[in-house]
Formats: sequence, structure tokens, C-alpha cells
Amino acid sequence: MLDQAEKLRKMASNSLKVSKPKVITITSGKGGVGKSNIVVNLGIALQKMGKKVMIFDADIGMGNDDVLMGFLPKYNVFDIIYRDKEINDVVINGPFGVKLLPAGSGVNQIEDLTEEQREKFLKKIQCVDDVDYIFMDTGAGINRSVLAFAACAEELIIVTTPEPTSLTDAYSLLKAVSYFKLKSKANVIVNRALDYKEGEVTYKKFESAAKNFLKMELNFLGAVLDDRKVTQAVRNQTPFLINYPGCNASHDINNIANNILGNNDEIKGIGVQGLFKKIFSIFS
Repeated sequence: MLDQAEKLRKMASNSLKVSKPKVITITSGKGGVGKSNIVVNLGIALQKMGKKVMIFDADIGMGNDDVLMGFLPKYNVFDIIYRDKEINDVVINGPFGVKLLPAGSGVNQIEDLTEEQREKFLKKIQCVDDVDYIFMDTGAGINRSVLAFAACAEELIIVTTPEPTSLTDAYSLLKAVSYFKLKSKANVIVNRALDYKEGEVTYKKFESAAKNFLKMELNFLGAVLDDRKVTQAVRNQTPFLINYPGCNASHDINNIANNILGNNDEIKGIGVQGLFKKIFSIFS
């Protein structure tokens, strides 16, 4: 376990100093908090603002970003390795040009890849660097995959709700991130708040616990109000930002997208090749 932790720490600290897509891992302490819905709509919001976004659905075996977009992928990223597919066969072009790269269940087989297979994959996937952001939508909870994807990214976003169980699980996830020294700071989105006051109060409680007990720096990206239009959009398999652009949730997502753009300071992205090099290193 200590060897694994050391490997994760090295992956978290070794960023390539070149101007490439910024990798942002978006995760949560528990399922059912609306994380994937936020990922998809946030990607669309940034795309509409002139940025190019690719979503890497890294929720192994349980990814549903494609469902939220109304797609049924024929292949996943590991078909590039095992079935000799090209990147264009796998990447799905979603609403407003958002790209979706499904992970499938192949991450568990990374450690079995030969060096030749890895190099061939990296060569094929290098063309995806024509994006500004790569969102890694992980599974929920605390496990090796989630922590590995947190270590791979330049930035970490935790999605929680005001519910006590959601906050407790989100704190446990942050505690693991802090314990293995993967990140010293994280961004927070409070989803399904009854009003903005509840969203802010929820964040303040979370921030206080993280600061006092974990010594972690948190940044509040914003709250997304509980909105029936979101549920309707999910049932229609169309992102709410498209179906209901004037609803409260759409307004909130646009504000969060602007905050992400405002955080785009001196950090340079590692790019898709850098991302997968880190993933290969961690899972090998």
C-alpha cells in the first residue's frame, strides 16, 4: 500500500510544463449526487463559451455520460488497444462539439499491456490534444481507480449535496486524498441546494472541516439549485443546458463554467498523452 501511495504522489507532482489540455478530475464521495449530469452540462457550457472540451468517462463499468447525452457508444478507449481501432472510431462528438471518450471496463487490464501496446496507443491518441479541457468523470467513493485519477489531474473537483451522508462521504474521500498526499487543494460544487444560502452554508461547513482537520485548501465553484427541469432532461436523455437553457440549473452551471475559466491561471495542462502515461504508470 505504501509503494502504491508513493507512486500516486509522484504522478500527482510530475506535470509536464507544456501548454496542453488541462486535466480536471471530477468525483464524489458517494453515488447519486448528480456528478455525471454536472460533468456533461459543464462541458457543454464551456464549449458554448468557446473552449474545447473532452469528457473521459472513467467510471469503470458504470459510466453513464453517454446516456445523459443520448448516445450508445459502439467502442471504448481500450478498443484502440485490443481491437486496433482508431481514435476517431471511439470518440463521440456530442452537443456543441463536446467530445466523449468512453472508458469501458478496460482500466482493470492496463497492467497486462505490453510496452509495445502502450506506445502504439499513445501514438494513436495524441491527436486528441486539440482540446482545452479534459474532464475525467470518475466513479464514486474511495478506491484505487478514483484515487489514481485524482492523482493524474491538475485540478480536482468534488461534487456533494447538502445531505449529511453525501458530505460525510465527500469528506472521507478528501481525507484519503490528503492522507496519500495526492492533492493539497480541491474545488467544490454543491449540487441540489434548496437555495444559494444553503449551498454556501454547506460549503462553509465542508471547508471548515477540511481546513481544520486535513489542512486542505478548498475553493467554492458554486451551487446548483435543485431543479425539476434536470430530472425531466435526464428522462429525455438530453442535457438540461440544451433542453432548458433558461432554468435555474442551467444558470448555475454557466456561472460555475465562468468560475473555472477564471481559475485558469498559470497551470499548464499535461495533455491526453501525459494523462495516459500517468494512468499507465499508476496501474502498472
